[in-house]
Formats: sequence, C-alpha cells, structure tokens
Amino acid sequence: MKVLANDGVSQTGIDALEAAGFEVITTKVAQEQLKNYINDNQIDVVLVRSATTVRKEVIDACPSLKIIGRGGVGMDNIDVAYAREQGLHVINTPAASSESVAELVFAHLFNGVRFLYAANRDMPLDGDSKFKDLKKAYAKGIELRGKTLGVIGFGRIGQATAKIALGCGMKVIAFDPFMDNATITVPFFDGQSVSFEIDTITKEALLKQSDFVTLHVPAQKKYVIGKEEIELMKQGAGLINAARGGVVDEVALIDALNNNKLGFAGLDVFENEPKPALQVLMNAKISLTPHIGAATGEAQDRIGTELAEQIISILK
Repeated sequence: MKVLANDGVSQTGIDALEAAGFEVITTKVAQEQLKNYINDNQIDVVLVRSATTVRKEVIDACPSLKIIGRGGVGMDNIDVAYAREQGLHVINTPAASSESVAELVFAHLFNGVRFLYAANRDMPLDGDSKFKDLKKAYAKGIELRGKTLGVIGFGRIGQATAKIALGCGMKVIAFDPFMDNATITVPFFDGQSVSFEIDTITKEALLKQSDFVTLHVPAQKKYVIGKEEIELMKQGAGLINAARGGVVDEVALIDALNNNKLGFAGLDVFENEPKPALQVLMNAKISLTPHIGAATGEAQDRIGTELAEQIISILK
C-alpha cells in the first residue's frame, strides 16, 4: 500500500509505516496535479498539513483513496463530511502539537510586553548610533505575572496555553461555547503538579477583563474578533492569534494598533495566507511568524507517529 505525504511527514512516521509494509512517498505534488498523481500511482493514503487541500473533486476522482490524514488539528482544508460519506477514513492528530502552539503563543506574549518585535528591527539599524534612545524607548515593559490572560477556545491547545500562563503566575479566564469548566493540571519537572479549576465566562466579559487575549478556535464563517470586540477590550491590551487566519479582522486590528487601543498583537496566521497583507507585515506593533505553531521537532515526531499508528490500525 502507498502513502503520499504531500506536505511532508517526520522520519519517525516514515519508519513506522515502512516497518508495517507501507511505501511512503514524500514527493511534493502540485495541487493541480494531485488527482492525476494519486491515480497514476494508485495511492491509498494521502497525508496533508495546511498547504494541500483535499476537496470533493479530488475525492470523486481518486477511487484508490482509503484514508485522508491531516498532520495537525484543523481540517478545514479537507471536505471531511463528504469524504466520510464516500466511505473514506479521515484522521488527524489533535493532541500532538498543543504544547508547541502554546509555547509560540507565549513567545509572542513575551515579545509583546518587552517590545522585542520592534527592538529586533531597530537594533540592527540604529543600535550602534542610538543605543541610549532605543534603551529609553523600550524601557517601559511590563511583566506577565499577575496579569489576566483570556483564552478564547478552551480545547487542547487553549488548555495547554493556560498551563503555561498559570506557571507564569497569571490569572486565566476562558470562553468556550461548548464547555462550562475544566480542571487544568500543571505538571513540574520533579513529578509534582498543581490543579486549578477554570470556569468559562461570556466572551464579552472575557474581553473586558483580560490584559491579553489568545485565540484557539477553528476556522469560522465570521470574525471572532472584529471592531466591536476590540472596542470591549482593555486600553493597551495585547491580542495573539495562533489559531486560524480569518478569525481576526485585520483591518480593525491595524486601526486599533494605530490608535493605541491595542498595545501589540502577535500573529502566526493570516487572512490571506500565503500572501499576508502588506499593512500587517509592516506594522511596527505586530510580532510576526509564518504559521509555525506546530513546527517543532517534537511536535512533528508526535504527529508522524500518531498518523502512522492510525493508518496501521485502519488498514492492517
């Protein structure tokens, strides 16, 4: 049986699949050539991340397909319901990358409260000639400890983010329409742990109370954070989106940053990927990363292993 890992898969995943008798192909096939490649090579399993889409036309055109796998959480690039109606298995790895995404959220948070997003741009240009000026400009940082983090979407990634926040001494509040409360256990290196009960509140209350807001929601038909939501937020608050492009109104975000309603933003995902809006990329108050939330070696190893285990379980 053949597995096409079109957006790549870790070596641990390849090794596990090959040990089970699968042929793993890591050739990158262009989207417009995907149907022909699957048919010409009689592919049984296609694995994707966020770059490749598997829509109805691919599913209908490729009778050899038995499994569509998504290396990650969100499956908005796959016509999941339709695929399952046609008898295909659709799998993903919802828990594998939670810690990696959560750590990136905090990379953006630390970046924001200490102005690293701007200092890292200015220091190479003016660090040797305007050192004292830059020191003065970036000398009004704040600590995360004691501040309130609002988590919108309290699933696996939201809860992993909450664990880091609690470890940093932050207060955590959450909004999730599908959850009333959750017990968050923060583990430590020596085997000890501390548990916290987190009650969910309304989105409006969360926005008003939070010093920083982080989003952990699937793709939506409308903005989760738009102009009205930003108006509810604290003056100078920070906003982090490492979830999905399109859940934040980037025009409203830029306006809020420019008029100082928001202090900073951290974006790992964008409305117009893979070509983010220039006004977003050039804004001096935004910490930017190119959709790398799950892009750690550890997460990719877990993703590859989990996909392999599911494929082997289904087909063997």
